Amino acid sequence: METVLDQMLISVRRIMRAADLHSNFIKRTSGLTSPQLLLLKAIKKSENASIGQLSEAICLSQATATTILDRLERAGFARRVRSEVDKRKVHVELTETGKAILEDAPPPLQPQFIDQFSELKEYDQTALLSSLQRIADLMDQEESDSEANKAA
Repeated sequence: METVLDQMLISVRRIMRAADLHSNFIKRTSGLTSPQLLLLKAIKKSENASIGQLSEAICLSQATATTILDRLERAGFARRVRSEVDKRKVHVELTETGKAILEDAPPPLQPQFIDQFSELKEYDQTALLSSLQRIADLMDQEESDSEANKAA
């Protein structure tokens, strides 16, 4: 008989597998990885944001976001721009090519998920979001504890 924790693990694994499959679809159809697509979307949403702000918005380390941004710049999808007001600050913006690829890219979540989720009542959507955030917090806690133990 499976325990609740076993069922949780299986459910998390199913979510990860579905995300991986959709990530592969995104890569095949747009040439972008899921993190690249998320970063492009964050750049579009937050004009003139710094790489630190963008990395925080999509829950990636700044180093990882910088590496992804380097690739996006080489592909001509984004560029770093030094602030006119404060030369120490660097912002990120989409190029015209980046805007075009973002328009043609598939959604970061499976369309059937988006459709079915959108049909739920608002309180059901909020309950699901709250549960997922709580699971993420519980899973992040272990990482935070490990990092604190390493520092001690």
